[in-house]
Amino acid sequence: MSDAFIQVKGLYKIFGDDPDAVMPLVLAGKSKQDLLAETGHTIGLKEIDLEVERGRIFVVMGLSGCGKSTLIRHFNRLIDPTRGQILIDGDDVMQLSQKELEQFRCHRISMVFQRFGLMPHRTVLENVAFGLAVQKMGRAERNEKARQWLETVGLKGYEAQYPAQLSGGQQQRVGLARALCTDADILLMDEAFSALDPLIRSEMQDQLIELQEKLHKTIIFITHDLDEALRLGDRIAILKDGELIQEGAPEDILLNPADDYVEAFVRDVNRARALTVETVMRPPAGRITAVTIAGALRQMRSHSDDYAYFINNEGYQGVLTQERLEAAARDDSDAVVCERVLEILPPVSPDALLETVLPETLDADYPLPVVDDKGELCGQLSRASLAQALVEGGGGSETAQRGGDDSGSVNGKAVVSAAGAVQR
Repeated sequence: MSDAFIQVKGLYKIFGDDPDAVMPLVLAGKSKQDLLAETGHTIGLKEIDLEVERGRIFVVMGLSGCGKSTLIRHFNRLIDPTRGQILIDGDDVMQLSQKELEQFRCHRISMVFQRFGLMPHRTVLENVAFGLAVQKMGRAERNEKARQWLETVGLKGYEAQYPAQLSGGQQQRVGLARALCTDADILLMDEAFSALDPLIRSEMQDQLIELQEKLHKTIIFITHDLDEALRLGDRIAILKDGELIQEGAPEDILLNPADDYVEAFVRDVNRARALTVETVMRPPAGRITAVTIAGALRQMRSHSDDYAYFINNEGYQGVLTQERLEAAARDDSDAVVCERVLEILPPVSPDALLETVLPETLDADYPLPVVDDKGELCGQLSRASLAQALVEGGGGSETAQRGGDDSGSVNGKAVVSAAGAVQR
């Protein structure tokens, strides 16, 4: 049995006078266009199966009319399906009574709307505290809690203002504070940032990421913007005409589009800002663990490359080359490996975006060592693997495609071109 927090099973939504009557046609494969022409019914969703892990941001995206907003409104039953189930923590939302549904909406799920959804006749404080008032929390307690959330989203001092006195970004911060104030398990965000100017939108994305690192909410986020989806999502589902086309981790969507429709979405994405080092790194070429120069040289000669990463009890220390070891061995082969023979090459984190390590990768004589937060060497990032990731379609130079000179000494026009694109 799945341990997913949210499960969507066989979900269908048909809009029209008699959805059940046309379901056999839908199940037989009738297209959305043909169904509308023949019956006047529209396919909103068709056979959607999804699982969402607790504490993750799950992004649903697609073009206008693809069914993403229809889907999100099923989670709190603003829309009921024609067929299918939505299970939240094992409970079937479709089986809730009216009273249970009201409690569910009050305590377990909150929503942030595209157009803010604030009540213009209430102050900012009253808007944020509204959900708590519905829960029958006392005025003093709910106002105190609302003030805390306003401070969290950067709106301390605006408590007595009215929505019309705020900018669009400030209004959306109020909407976010209101949704978070109820301590609901699940946050539904329907195109929550799409009405904002690009700069404010980016700031709101930053704030959501920062809040999520602390709160670990389960968030269903709707967007038509793949850059936003890649930045925010732990998992992404792409819809077309009510059908699920592809679902997976952001890097899977970006590097392995399922069809031409998905490929059209990812074609113009700045990969350096979307992919992390971990998605493109390769296993480290070699490790040297011997303490002495002679021992290190023996280990080096057993490797196919003329360089390797030196590892001791404290983790990664630097790069050793065969040339330096041979020179040191002529002086004293029994000497201990020390800084005199090491080339210092700073490590990078597997979680770092490629954009942040691009200059270092291009400037380094050897592939950058990838070291995790425990100090363990877990891979290397070379110019060749970087080129392969950044060039559209995962291509690049012939050298990059076959793994090439992973020492990083390949020039790779693809890397230079990609670097220029990032700078632009």
